[in-house]
Amino acid sequence: MTNNRRKFIQQVSGLAGIALIPSSLYSCIAKKNPNAADLQNSFFEISLAEWSLHKELFSKKITNLDFPVVAKKEFGISAIEYVNAFFKDKAKDTNYLNELLMRCNDNGVKNHLIMCDGEGNLGELDNAKRMQAVENHYKWVEAAKYLGCATIRVNAYGVGTAAEVKTAAIDGLGRLGEFASKVGINVIVENHGGYSSDGSWLSSVMKEVGKKNVGTLPDFNNFCLTRQGNKCIEEYDRYKGTLEMMPYAKAVSAKSLDFDAQGNCIETDYVKMLKIVKDSGFKGYVGIEYEGDKLGEYEGIKKTKALLERVRAEIG
Repeated sequence: MTNNRRKFIQQVSGLAGIALIPSSLYSCIAKKNPNAADLQNSFFEISLAEWSLHKELFSKKITNLDFPVVAKKEFGISAIEYVNAFFKDKAKDTNYLNELLMRCNDNGVKNHLIMCDGEGNLGELDNAKRMQAVENHYKWVEAAKYLGCATIRVNAYGVGTAAEVKTAAIDGLGRLGEFASKVGINVIVENHGGYSSDGSWLSSVMKEVGKKNVGTLPDFNNFCLTRQGNKCIEEYDRYKGTLEMMPYAKAVSAKSLDFDAQGNCIETDYVKMLKIVKDSGFKGYVGIEYEGDKLGEYEGIKKTKALLERVRAEIG
């Protein structure tokens, strides 16, 4: 996670109050999805994480409503992953959600998940604060259901010892998972800094939560355990961490920062990483999350997509 993203997440404010959104009469799954054959012939389909376009969104060149259209027309991608911060006040706005659904349907795009930040720490040691964080996520569970998503991505942050935060996170995730199970939504945790970037710690949390709809979102690059300013001074082995998280994975985040002349990701060996994903028995979405600075966002997304397609062809 870059420093810019960290600062941004810290600035996101939660919304008070919870209200149920009625079940949607709409579906954001295209009648004919041109990528639907991918999972029949391989082990993953490509999705696009909205954070890949965060510079475009921050500069107001595009909006969250534009995201489905951009994903399909610019990149030929038919499954998308939202970031709640880009429509943080719209979780219960059915007029807005219906407009978003219409744009998806018109362009043959499927809503896959919502990445949720700024709603409190599910690993918070204080019980009242932890319960508030759990309840703050209810509206995103309901919005995900309304939009036809399968999943929300949450964080397992907390301040305390690893054991203390683990106990709190098990409780917080368990409670949220119980709520989400009632409407058929998954709750997944990304390695996103702090203890969650320790693959062993996060997998042990998942084991003790023990719910079918609570799992992980392995991110290829977010394994920094300790930072000094903007510099990572202690990093968990990304391949070991991904291996530990994959038994619980319900989606995968293909983070990319930079590429060599042959189009390979410099910081991560995609062949090695995707073999780990494949060998776990995973079948689902691998989401592009370009976060580099050397290429423009559109070029970075296209290079990541090309790399994923090439490696998928190589290893089946």
